[in-house]
Amino acid sequence: MLRFASSELQLKAKDIVQQQLGDDYLAALNLAATTPDWLRKLGAAPIKLGLDLRGGVHFLLEVDLNAAIKQRQNLLLEEVKTQLREQKIRYSQVRAAGDQSIQIQLRDANDLSAAKQQLTKQLPEHVWLTDNVAHVLTLEWSPVQLKQIQDYAIDQNLTTLRNRVNELGVAEALVQRQGANRIVVELPGVQDTAMAKRVLGRTANLEFRLYKSEASAAPSGSEVFSMPKEGRRVALDSQVIVSGDQVIDAQAGYDENSQPQVSITLDSKGGARMNRVTRDHIGDRMAVLFVEHKTRTKKNAESSVNAGNSVNAETSVNPENSVAQPVLPAREKYVDKQVINVATIQSALGNNFRITGLDSPGESSELALMLRAGALAAPMYFVEERTVGPSLGEQNIKDGLKSIVIGFFLVVIFMQVFYKVFGLFANIAVFMNLIVTLAVMSLIPGAVLTLPGMAGMVLTVGMAVDANVLIFERIREELRDGHSPLRAIQMGYDRAFLTIWDSHLTTLIVAFILFAIGNGPVKGFAVTLAIGIVLSLFTAIMVTRALTHVVYERRARLDKISI
Repeated sequence: MLRFASSELQLKAKDIVQQQLGDDYLAALNLAATTPDWLRKLGAAPIKLGLDLRGGVHFLLEVDLNAAIKQRQNLLLEEVKTQLREQKIRYSQVRAAGDQSIQIQLRDANDLSAAKQQLTKQLPEHVWLTDNVAHVLTLEWSPVQLKQIQDYAIDQNLTTLRNRVNELGVAEALVQRQGANRIVVELPGVQDTAMAKRVLGRTANLEFRLYKSEASAAPSGSEVFSMPKEGRRVALDSQVIVSGDQVIDAQAGYDENSQPQVSITLDSKGGARMNRVTRDHIGDRMAVLFVEHKTRTKKNAESSVNAGNSVNAETSVNPENSVAQPVLPAREKYVDKQVINVATIQSALGNNFRITGLDSPGESSELALMLRAGALAAPMYFVEERTVGPSLGEQNIKDGLKSIVIGFFLVVIFMQVFYKVFGLFANIAVFMNLIVTLAVMSLIPGAVLTLPGMAGMVLTVGMAVDANVLIFERIREELRDGHSPLRAIQMGYDRAFLTIWDSHLTTLIVAFILFAIGNGPVKGFAVTLAIGIVLSLFTAIMVTRALTHVVYERRARLDKISI
């Protein structure tokens, strides 16, 4: 770890260190804690700060769940064909029917019966429909299976993103699901946002396919792809041998000619399939296809006209006030597939092999990183990107602390003037509430302090002192009714409790609702508010009552109290 006095020096040093160490290492930009050694020995650690206080980058990504279902359908299509071939059941055609079903055309009734018996045994979780007249067997997903596929795609993408964040070396990052198909990624302390977006956002995958011919002589059952490095187009078999989601390890290195390469290790299922296909095609050629899902701006040549004046295509006009308002350009999704290399199969391959023909060590390192971190189960697209500078976070911390200090001292002065000694009890309780709130937050795994969290602490100060005001006013009322000081104290705490409990419970319910339906800053506010509300019940009742007991209730004779 290297420390610098400013972010400018840090950026300069990062370039120098990365250049000297080469591509085998990653120089990561982060903000590190400066906790003294004596505090570390006591097990103390700094409070984790959110993106708005520490600075960094915020991404909101959307997962294409329809693509996840389509990918699963393609895998199932190949599995059905394999099962029918292994059982020697004759079929005319196996094809995808829409996005959620597969149709199998059999030769006759005997083949239909045999296919249904075999496939329902191997794939019992699917819904099977039989057309005895046309000899068609239809496989469909149930609603429960579709939900499972979508949840798996989200969970797998979450895992992959967390692995990629770990590869970036980012500390205290946040990767969590939002809603049905979105994922939030927050990287505090990250300044190199270009690299973060490139590594996180690339929904890259690899496909290994058999080479058929040049594009000009493409046979049936093949697909044509470009090979930019050689400036030509080639035809590959439509059937995928293995894909990137079966890669369990990938390491960048150099071949015997000192050219960059990536060494691949497949899982057992992928290795077995690779061995089976390459064993039957020794002497043939195999291609590595790089698949990447991207977005681009739609081209819109149309323009709108209002009152005889032309308005460009990226501006809309509000008819109520005739004010032109900018409209974000529409984005469209597309898949970019390019052939990295084509090589001759010299012997049967297994779990371990290598990819050559890469342009640079940087390209091999980045490809190995993404494959090692895991393939995405479904493509993702950037919906939102925000960058918060460290200087803005520092200013937020100063303003937030100032608001807490000002609010605290105004409460202290008010309580001291109006309630005298009892006001001192309340001030001690409020101070303890703030300290214990921070302590509890530091114990919660994954909890971070945000600017809305600071606002929640300010609100907690008000709620905590509000409980004491209810108690003290009740004690005053009992004194005015002629009760003794000791009796007034006891009745004040007892009779104010139900009102305090009701007000705190309703606020706590609101905090839970905010946490359940909110995200990001709203969750931070809800967490801090909930912790503060629970603790204020303890400090406002238990702490002030204990202080009252020590100062007043232990006396043998009590004639008056300072309230």
